[in-house]
Amino acid sequence: MVKNYAIGVDIGGTNIRAALINSSGEVESKVKESTGRKPVAVLHKLIDSLYSKHSKQICGIGLAVAGIIDRDEGIVLRSPNIQGLTGVNLEAEVKSRYKTCIVVENDANAAAYGEKCAGAGRDFKSFVIFTLGTGIGGGIVMNNKLLSVAAEVGHMSINANGQQCACGNVGCLESYASASAIIGNAVSEAEKGNSSILRNLYNGNFYKLNAEDIYKAALDGDVLSRSVLREAGKSLGIGIANLINILSPDAIILTGGLLGAWNIYVDSAIQEASKRALKELYAKVKIIPSSLGDNAGIIGAAKLVFEECNFN
Repeated sequence: MVKNYAIGVDIGGTNIRAALINSSGEVESKVKESTGRKPVAVLHKLIDSLYSKHSKQICGIGLAVAGIIDRDEGIVLRSPNIQGLTGVNLEAEVKSRYKTCIVVENDANAAAYGEKCAGAGRDFKSFVIFTLGTGIGGGIVMNNKLLSVAAEVGHMSINANGQQCACGNVGCLESYASASAIIGNAVSEAEKGNSSILRNLYNGNFYKLNAEDIYKAALDGDVLSRSVLREAGKSLGIGIANLINILSPDAIILTGGLLGAWNIYVDSAIQEASKRALKELYAKVKIIPSSLGDNAGIIGAAKLVFEECNFN
């Protein structure tokens, strides 16, 4: 029997998504669950639900993980936003259970590869992807090839004397422009007693706020929410400008849960990047949304399996 499927998994700080992907890069079926405090158990549960029905046709499993990866050994060296994954040999853990080819890659690198193979990156020779969610990740394609580098764009310092980041550095982009940062700043402002719609949500328990709540409030004209999103966008724009000035890509592709706030958060980022990037380099770059959305990392991880594993 031809092994014409791969399972792609995207392990993020908030959710784990897994999908059965065919050799054309199309999603056949998809499952999702909160990451929680036992991500490996959740991972096995989701893979089980897909693998059990198609085991003879599956050539391998691609794991896209938020964190720093030793790709050769399949080890998660550090995952700041996912408790329980740091130091785990994820390749060995999964391979011992499913006895198939396993590929482990950083989630943003996998998303970049997915966009290159089947999404918004197909028409660009070189681009940088920013994954905007609980944290901020990055992936780099140059001369039509995925660079095998960390590309931890969320951990470039944009403020030398800034906030302490979970990674141990200070002033990281992620500390100012991620969903976690946006929520943290909104809660901090609410704690000060500033007037806001947010103070009335969850019966006044604004510690339960999420990024979508803040964006919805911003659309309703909430001044605090709009300010928090704009400031986060400015910080993102600094990071985008840095990458434009260093790599001069053809495109910056943005993906992740925060894209829903494009007309406030991302517009602010684009405005800031246009001021800070070298004008000759900015003139040639396009800043565009992902076309694959949440499926980018899943598809990218699966495509890496098809590329690296013998599935005929």
